[in-house]
Amino acid sequence: MLEGSILQALGASHQRNHPGKRPLNFGVYYKNTLVALCHALEDCILTSSSEPVVVTAFQRGKWYLQEADRYADLADRSQQIVIMASPDAGFTEHPTSQKANVEIVSLEPSDPVSQEWHLMILAPTYAAMVLCQELSDADYGAQGRPTQDLERKFYGFWTFEANLVQETIELSIDHIQRYNPTLAAKLTAQVNAIAAAQPEKRDELGPIVARVVDYLQEGQATLSEYSKSYDADALHHAPLDHNLVSNEVQAFLRMAQLTDQADAQNSTAAAEVAALAEAIGQLLDLPVWQLHRLKLAGLLHRLSPLQAAETVLSPGNFGRYADDDALTTAPSCPLVPGAQVLRTMPRLRAIATIITHLTEYWNGAGQPAGLAGDEIPLESRILGLAAEFQQRVVELRTASTDAHASLSQEECMAKALTECQQQQGDRWDPKLVDTLALLVSGFQQGLNLSVSVPKISAGLWLIDSHYADDVFQAASEAESRR
Repeated sequence: MLEGSILQALGASHQRNHPGKRPLNFGVYYKNTLVALCHALEDCILTSSSEPVVVTAFQRGKWYLQEADRYADLADRSQQIVIMASPDAGFTEHPTSQKANVEIVSLEPSDPVSQEWHLMILAPTYAAMVLCQELSDADYGAQGRPTQDLERKFYGFWTFEANLVQETIELSIDHIQRYNPTLAAKLTAQVNAIAAAQPEKRDELGPIVARVVDYLQEGQATLSEYSKSYDADALHHAPLDHNLVSNEVQAFLRMAQLTDQADAQNSTAAAEVAALAEAIGQLLDLPVWQLHRLKLAGLLHRLSPLQAAETVLSPGNFGRYADDDALTTAPSCPLVPGAQVLRTMPRLRAIATIITHLTEYWNGAGQPAGLAGDEIPLESRILGLAAEFQQRVVELRTASTDAHASLSQEECMAKALTECQQQQGDRWDPKLVDTLALLVSGFQQGLNLSVSVPKISAGLWLIDSHYADDVFQAASEAESRR
């Protein structure tokens, strides 16, 4: 990272030796991915219930000029917009730049921020950020800089975490101080006011995530048309397509991460359930691809905030994918709209099915489809049991602590297992409960469960070519028989 850049300053403040701050996971993003991400997050300003402070870095003024008309609309819904870029002809003269709440910071050519691409949005009800800098000639290596603009690469990350967005804007204010102290002071007051605000309700993150996924998918379609128009080699553009897909997965993972962070009692639920389900799968000798699918479903199983999302699956938008047979024949379970949102990604439809059927009962008395026995996808049975067991362990531990009669972790697991065994054959698959009992016995004898939060910026590794096959088809057939 460039010395003196905003990205470098934020990364340095999150090194492992800084107490209270977790290290950041950085990734590499192609320009076409960043365009889709930024447009999605910018357009969310138009529907936000509060006016944000927006700080951007466009590298050069010519890139801002391409977006200046869009920024006129964004300025009408924003408290303040600050644009940092190296000056170009017409950069400061554009009508958008003349708006009272739009400030231009013309960067010196030697300023490392002139190599960065940033979008920071902070409002009382909503926060989002893209923070990147372009790879250097040395980073590109022997192949050199790409000849096509959309293949340019950037190093960084993006997030919905308000505390990180605020921290980065404050670093940007420090940088702006050398150019415009008056603007820096104004921004500081605005950010402090936002931090102190206590809105009655925050904007739903579900529609924002859904918009990000939609825009990334549109980016895939645009890339495909580009390849056809220029008779380009599909393999040549495969990395760009994979980068878009990876960020679609990242959008859902970031949403699930925030869901966990908002649960003070059970803030590591997704990671623990994913690890527990994967351990059960290993005892059942499931293939690696199925274990990966089970782990991803575990990481995403708490996506209930997506229930309010307006997506391509919402009424009025469904016809957009009318030719997609796999989508139109998907199990339709209105009780689990959060899972329906996942189906906007073809490679996550099996994951959506797994999550949809977590609440089925072995005896057929569950919801949403009343599936019974082996009709219920195996991963749904495993994940449902793992999620219930993990939640009960946390509840027992919390209750015992509140009652000043702390139970050990082993005692909490034993009690939770007993509760699951009482529902064996009714709610739970008997064989899976026996497998869980074997795993709990291992824990009591010193076996450790490796729980780790995945590197979200590398989300593509979780996607496997098997993800859209048997579990989706089996559940569809079972539902069609009812």
